[in-house]
Amino acid sequence: MSTASSFVTPHAIVYGEGALASAAERLAHMGTRALIVTDSVMVKLGNLARVTDVLDAAGVSYHVYGEVNYEPIDRMVEKGVELYASESCDFMIALGGGSPIDTMKAIAMCAASGSPIASFMGKPYTGSVCPMVAIPTTAGTGSEATQFTIITDTTHDVKMLIAGTPLIPELAIVDPAFTMTAPASVTAATGVDALCHAIESFTSRKAQPLSRTFSLSAAKRIFANLATCVAEPGNVEARTQMSIAATEAGIAFNNSSVTIIHGMSRPIGALFHVPHGLSNAMLMEACFDFALDGAYPEFAEVARYCGLTTATDDEQAARDLMAAIHELLGTVGIPTLAEFGVGRDEFHAAIDKMAADAEASGSPANTIKAVTQDDMKTIYRKIYA
Repeated sequence: MSTASSFVTPHAIVYGEGALASAAERLAHMGTRALIVTDSVMVKLGNLARVTDVLDAAGVSYHVYGEVNYEPIDRMVEKGVELYASESCDFMIALGGGSPIDTMKAIAMCAASGSPIASFMGKPYTGSVCPMVAIPTTAGTGSEATQFTIITDTTHDVKMLIAGTPLIPELAIVDPAFTMTAPASVTAATGVDALCHAIESFTSRKAQPLSRTFSLSAAKRIFANLATCVAEPGNVEARTQMSIAATEAGIAFNNSSVTIIHGMSRPIGALFHVPHGLSNAMLMEACFDFALDGAYPEFAEVARYCGLTTATDDEQAARDLMAAIHELLGTVGIPTLAEFGVGRDEFHAAIDKMAADAEASGSPANTIKAVTQDDMKTIYRKIYA
């Protein structure tokens, strides 16, 4: 019986301080006209100008699609496909957090295949894509290194998780300079999202030795640097370490999948428009508290690698990890659902649908401990008692 595993990453990752300038030659070889997928904030902050200056110097023309101002929906993708064709583009650049990057992936898939985004839900994508470059401006989603895109189907109020190796961007440019402009609340939420990726991927049924190497490295960097990034946004070294960690965590879960947190998070985002990283952070303690007794050795190994425990007993070490997570979430100021503005009655009325949608996503089944819809209903009630 074979024990072989596959492990996939972007073709190239240029990372660290000055990465954008260092990637200029690679960008020049991607194509002649780029569709830049971004949001209005990136325009206002001057981050778009940093990219277009490099493209101008390299002789690459471009058209800016700067309207991905919230989590991506099918209509955004449809407009992007139209622009890609009408503007005669031959490759794409996403600049922003997970939303522009996910939108770019969906446009690349639909533009190359000629099919609508809803037609790909629930089955692996194996077709062609338009060439893609991802430039993350948050240290969190890891989308620059993954084969996943999450797009909301506005007809059914469902977040579609679409996966396929072709969706991994050909080039990822991970420059910490772009993360300097993120507000503290975004830095916190996206950083906790990356920590979820790191720990979920390590404790997934699909984890493998290579993915676990990236999981552990990411988790250690995040525990050491996230609070500093929130408190000292101009700290270049901490920002650099967090940007590396987010990409490491993306590589990890790209090859081992996420688990219960992400499965339960997507319905909250779809129904209540809570940003993805924030809904993950809101669920993190309750979900891991549930999963802990099914994977004490795995959680304990994370705690020991990150220097969060001296316990030799796995259960105690795992609980020390949970204490460190609790402290970190408090330090970086993650709000509750109520503080975010979600109504309790409305949330509770949606619990049955959210639990069903979470199970349908497939992610909870990767949790080492078996998870039922009833278990998830209990967790939803726990986070908004």
